[in-house]
Amino acid sequence: MAQQGPSAYTPEFPPARLVLEDGREFAGHSFGYDGPVAGEVVFSTGMVGYPEALTDPSFYGQILTLTFPLVGNYGVPGDADDRGLSRFFESHRIQATGLVVCDYSVHFSHWEAARSLARWLQDSKVPALMGIDTRALTKHLRVKGSMLGKIVLEGRDVEFWNPNAHRLIEKVSIDRPVDYGDGERLVIVLDCGCKESIVGNLLERGVRVRRVPHDYDLQDVEFDGVVVSSGPGDPKMCHRQIHQIRHVLRREKPLLGICLGHQMLALAAGAETYKMKYGHRSQNQPVIEAGTGRCFVTSQNHGYAVDIATLPEDWESWFSNINDGSSEGIRHKTKPFMSVQFHPEAAPGPVDTMFLFDDFVRMVNA
Repeated sequence: MAQQGPSAYTPEFPPARLVLEDGREFAGHSFGYDGPVAGEVVFSTGMVGYPEALTDPSFYGQILTLTFPLVGNYGVPGDADDRGLSRFFESHRIQATGLVVCDYSVHFSHWEAARSLARWLQDSKVPALMGIDTRALTKHLRVKGSMLGKIVLEGRDVEFWNPNAHRLIEKVSIDRPVDYGDGERLVIVLDCGCKESIVGNLLERGVRVRRVPHDYDLQDVEFDGVVVSSGPGDPKMCHRQIHQIRHVLRREKPLLGICLGHQMLALAAGAETYKMKYGHRSQNQPVIEAGTGRCFVTSQNHGYAVDIATLPEDWESWFSNINDGSSEGIRHKTKPFMSVQFHPEAAPGPVDTMFLFDDFVRMVNA
């Protein structure tokens, strides 16, 4: 039975439905690309930040539900360039497979806005639904867990598709190395779906950055440090990347893993990972630091986590999630290796943990 949303029908926004794999349906109206699509349905909490969230490669293959009721009111900025990086987006295109919102604001107002959210989605061929009871949908996903779903329009359907059964980093990584900055120290960023803000934060701290494809061979490359980026999918499918991380560990160069990079570092160290029930996708996840007891509010976007009980003895838990106790960071007890599950670059989100880039760059300079 379809759950009817609050929006009224108009010819501009034809009726459409979100269909979940367990048979639950939510009726609304299409305001994005005029076509069906399938993926994993997830939800993210936060008041703002839809341009950054939609362009985050970690959302590749997912139908993103935004829990804040009003979306689109400040439009979408133009793609301004800064040091070869986007100022406003986390990649060069929308990465989410689809978008689901409660109320879409047809009228937008912001001094940097270049177009509406609807126009951006249509130009990018990304379907979107409005008029959905996102509170009911979120509660359903919290109970049942993230599940497959599809956006279907009148007379047009599509088969369910599971993105987690595929190696997604191949879809979101760059295809050739790119150099940024002119600092003395060289940091390699292994791009498994890297956000632009990660590179930007490194450049701000005076290092030179070489962003390389996910399958780049680091065996004979000279560098001063490595960042393993965030990205989508199951970390256990990233065999080549885990092998490359083990190579960096043997060289004892400073290494920072972020999100997917955190999970792959744990696997390279000998720990295990698991699929979470519905993941953490928000701008308001509290984490606590081991030893100091300091609490930080963090931005997150992941569906897998590290099983901290399987961590080898020479590694230690660094951060943990206050809500569910899941791993939010690990570090080696004596060597310059560390990783975090959250996003210290915070785009969108709070900047509580941006100091981690300072700590990493200090290790690189040392």
